[in-house]
Amino acid sequence: MQKLGLSQSFQQKLSPQQIQFIKLLQIPTAELNARIEEEFEINPALEDAELSDNSDEEPVDDYDQEEPIQDKDGDDYDDIPLTDYLQDDYIGYKMQGDGPNPDEEERDIPFTTDATLLDSLMTQLGFCRLEERETIIATQLIGSIDNDGYIRRDLEAIVNDLAFSVGLETDEDEIESVLYKVQMFEPAGIGARTLQECLLLQLKSKHDPNHQKEVDHALEIIEHHFEEFTKKHYDKIQKRLNINDEELKLCIDTITHLNPKPGGSEMGDFKSQYVIPDYILTNNNGKLELSLNSKNAPDLRVSRAYMEMFETYDKSDKKDKKMREAVTFVKSKLDSAKWFIDAIKQRQQTLLRTMNCIVQYQYDFFLDGDETKLHPMILKDIAVQIEMDISTVSRVASSKSVLTEFGLYPLKYFFSEGIATDSGEDVSSREVKQLIKEIIEKEDKSKPLPDDKLDKILREKGYNIARRTVAKYREQLQIPVARLRKEV
Repeated sequence: MQKLGLSQSFQQKLSPQQIQFIKLLQIPTAELNARIEEEFEINPALEDAELSDNSDEEPVDDYDQEEPIQDKDGDDYDDIPLTDYLQDDYIGYKMQGDGPNPDEEERDIPFTTDATLLDSLMTQLGFCRLEERETIIATQLIGSIDNDGYIRRDLEAIVNDLAFSVGLETDEDEIESVLYKVQMFEPAGIGARTLQECLLLQLKSKHDPNHQKEVDHALEIIEHHFEEFTKKHYDKIQKRLNINDEELKLCIDTITHLNPKPGGSEMGDFKSQYVIPDYILTNNNGKLELSLNSKNAPDLRVSRAYMEMFETYDKSDKKDKKMREAVTFVKSKLDSAKWFIDAIKQRQQTLLRTMNCIVQYQYDFFLDGDETKLHPMILKDIAVQIEMDISTVSRVASSKSVLTEFGLYPLKYFFSEGIATDSGEDVSSREVKQLIKEIIEKEDKSKPLPDDKLDKILREKGYNIARRTVAKYREQLQIPVARLRKEV
């Protein structure tokens, strides 16, 4: 039997303009320009004032900075508010928040190289005198190499790939024979299937008459005593190879100087990378001055030509169907352009408010870059101060960075939990991590400190921290356990 009933619920829906703002807020400066170019392509009513013919006009900047993005309705074409579009507010104004030098185009810190690893390997393949069949297989193998330089797919899967993609019938033995040829390419160790194979390939490529004995011993260690080496059972290795302490030390030194990730070396990460800071923080005689990177402040404007279309419409017959359709199109593009400019401006304001609050919270650190002066700070602390939602602060912190006089820092770096001390104060977990790092750097490498010893030292220094927390921080610092830190 069906029953009728009433229910009441609340739903929160974001307007298209709010969604647009959220998306713009999340992207870093390096991607902002591409997003603006995309908007230029789809909306002819939006212009770059610096490139437009009317760029010599004086920009108007009387926009209310705290006004939220509003959705503009107006489906009744006879009531289109032409004055909203004929005012000069959106004809062109310079966005606020440029860096100290208004003529500065951008702040780039480029790390560039010439080609990709794939390009390099394919070039080397071109110099090999392989048969067509082998070339096809080698190309498939090169395409299967991951970012670290390894082939982690089973050879059987590569056999199937070749059968389905190019119709080449082969087997694992043939694939492996071609793989051996690919493994002779540079960088040494490329195309390995395991770490052991990667190290062996590098050792076999070494030809040093002055240290050949150490290389030969290192080869024997990796090939026949790899498990003992990974567990640092050096005494067993020493007995089996019948070598003294000094010879063992030289062998270990040879192995540790090999590259476990050949794809991530100089030859590995070839693609040009640009680290563009979102903020620039300068210390002017003890006074911190924050500014947005100029790339965060594009000079956008609504097209004057589209404004003039409305002037034409105002003088024309509003009952003309084609004219009404044209005005409808123009109105939608003008709305979109204004909303986009609003979203960019609101993005600026949110970025500045958030970073200004972070600077005030971590003022002592920003004066000299001393990590021990970082205060415990979580997303909620900033959200409460700037009266915004935690998700907004998270979007700002997740992908933005600040350039200071002592380095480039991601905003996430400044957020950390607090640790209680004997004095009752809270200190940043980052301070504790730095202390753990310093203790381990100074330890006796022949007798490295286990986590319980580290915990004891920290407690003696006044930090109330559990052993499991010490282990967690050590792992976050990518420092291995004591047994694996032991050196001969």
